[in-house]
Amino acid sequence: MRVHVVDHPLVAHKLTVLRKRETPSMIFRQLTEELVMLLGYEATRDVAVEPVTIETPVTTTTGTRLARPRPLVVPILRAGLGMLEGMVKMAPSAEVGFLGMARNEETLDIVTYAERLPADLTGRHVFLLDPMLATGGTLVEAIRFLYERGAARVTCLCLLAAPEGIARLEESLGDMEVDLYLAALDERLNERSYIVPGLGDAGDRLYGLAE
Repeated sequence: MRVHVVDHPLVAHKLTVLRKRETPSMIFRQLTEELVMLLGYEATRDVAVEPVTIETPVTTTTGTRLARPRPLVVPILRAGLGMLEGMVKMAPSAEVGFLGMARNEETLDIVTYAERLPADLTGRHVFLLDPMLATGGTLVEAIRFLYERGAARVTCLCLLAAPEGIARLEESLGDMEVDLYLAALDERLNERSYIVPGLGDAGDRLYGLAE
């Protein structure tokens, strides 16, 4: 697994405002979209492309377009939905799927309760969106799910991660090829498995439930 922390003044500034307790959900959603666009710019740097011949007003030239099969953007419900708009603005020709996963509170297993994906992901580069990489359980199962469907490559975009979550991904995924793009790698998890210093519950803050 390759971990990329995007080191950029705009990322640092926007993340600082995002972390603040008093930032309202409307601004939180806007900043999340902007951060995902910045992360997405870096995460798509080596996306597959192919040459294409076009006519400009002056002459014929060779340009570049995204190769087929097109990239697939998959937010993990619910909080990942808040990242979707920023990613599709960066890659408007990408297709979009959805994956709903939750922890069974009795067994502590991660269960898939909803999915809307192509049946066959052979050859597809999938961009998986989830704001917080805390314990890593959900992301591990999502990555496995995508590779079992035949995905050729999985790139994860998260706003924040804890070292414990990254360690779990490295331990659980073996030789699966995964790139992880972060706005920041934080200090640790607390006793409630919240990222510290973190930004609280991303889903609640995105949708106004924390106000």
